[in-house]
Amino acid sequence: MNLVLWIIQILLAAVFAGVGFAKLTQPKDKLRELMRWVDPVPPTQVKALGTVELLAALGLVLPPLTDIATVLTPLAALGLVIVMVGGILVHLRDMKTQDTAEGRRTEIQGAITCAVLLLLAAVVAWGRFGPYSF
Repeated sequence: MNLVLWIIQILLAAVFAGVGFAKLTQPKDKLRELMRWVDPVPPTQVKALGTVELLAALGLVLPPLTDIATVLTPLAALGLVIVMVGGILVHLRDMKTQDTAEGRRTEIQGAITCAVLLLLAAVVAWGRFGPYSF
């Protein structure tokens, strides 16, 4: 199970590092092409979310690799659970405001993606807080 948790941690770290880095470095107009939810959100909030995601990605892998403050790993996973709850709510809200079938399908896919990432982060939080802590 420890190996499975490591695989999930690395996968989550890669996903959130990539998405967080994009939110930090790309202008809002460029992000809008892939992330329709950024349209009504102020750019500072998008950058703040990118910062949180990037820090969580680092928190998933660096503490156990360096054996420093390893409690940060399950805390980072728990933080991602909270972020993904917010992501699901945003996608469900946007689904109600879309008037095209394509818009609805995109938002459902976004909510499902957030739900899968939430589940993976919850597994890491459970495992690293509980029976497979460092």
